[in-house]
Amino acid sequence: MDAEEANKLLEANPNLGEDFSKRGEAAELIEFSQPVLVKRDDPNSRAHTVQEIRRRATSGGQWPQIIIFPEGTCTNRSCLISFKQGAFLPAVPVQPVCIRYPNRIDTVTWTWEGPGALTQLWLTLCQFYTKVDVLYLPPYHPSEEEKKDPKLYANNVRAAMAECLNCPVTDHTYDDCRLMASAEKMKMPARVGLVEFEKLHSKIGVKYDQMAELLNNFMEIKGAKWREGAEITYDDFSEYLLLPKSEALRQVFDLYDRDGSGTIDFREYVIGLSLVSNPVNNEETIKVAFELFDKDKKGHISLTDLQLILSQAFEMSPEAVERMFREVDTACDGTISY
Repeated sequence: MDAEEANKLLEANPNLGEDFSKRGEAAELIEFSQPVLVKRDDPNSRAHTVQEIRRRATSGGQWPQIIIFPEGTCTNRSCLISFKQGAFLPAVPVQPVCIRYPNRIDTVTWTWEGPGALTQLWLTLCQFYTKVDVLYLPPYHPSEEEKKDPKLYANNVRAAMAECLNCPVTDHTYDDCRLMASAEKMKMPARVGLVEFEKLHSKIGVKYDQMAELLNNFMEIKGAKWREGAEITYDDFSEYLLLPKSEALRQVFDLYDRDGSGTIDFREYVIGLSLVSNPVNNEETIKVAFELFDKDKKGHISLTDLQLILSQAFEMSPEAVERMFREVDTACDGTISY
């Protein structure tokens, strides 16, 4: 619905996913609008799209404006998700356009779950009229810093649009939708894949392919118990690791359970693995590890503390743990301090 209204009002060329140009009879109409097509999963296609957008935007009026929906997917319009950087990589000015539907009954919102697009179209046609507000914001000219940083450029434009629409922003992206689709294929609830991918990518560097693989691992841990809930419980954790329940195992579980809910969702699972698997390279990670071993909050770790946890969690021999302890205990006082 947004694309149709924008095309009518702006008489512009759209930037679309290539799959849109193959949708039956609508394909000819789409081709007639001279779109810039992009294969969402092909990096080379994205690079070509950026070049074509820049070429048309700097043509001196030979081409009309290009319509780009920077979120890259459908949402329920309650917030603005992360903007894809493709619209901002050319580093040329953009004119934000916000569309609102101030109707008593919402028949225009289509998302990955709920009524399908055809159902929503039929319900819209059944209305006597549909209100549409189109808000044109002033052209946004990027600063030199924004030209060099498309992510900053995208976030600043999104902030201006969110202020206009009076709605919040989140770090969800189209990749969240892909993860949701993967979760459904595995017979898991779609919401399992809703993890704010962009935030995880920027904070811990995880890529989509890695996330998809971790989703498979997450499913294996939960097994066939998805009807009981979409999170890993302490029982699931213990059964998968083939370890008896213990205080040490509970502490490892709590390392993943960041919100203290008693369960581990997929987002917590990914973050927990980054803390456990990646090299210790920041103070926060070191502090978390220290608190895990200092279970009595004494402010130091004794040889007994270390042997208890490592022998139960990783089946290390007391001798191996002692050798490790001696290497760390540089003060030779029988303790390891933070």
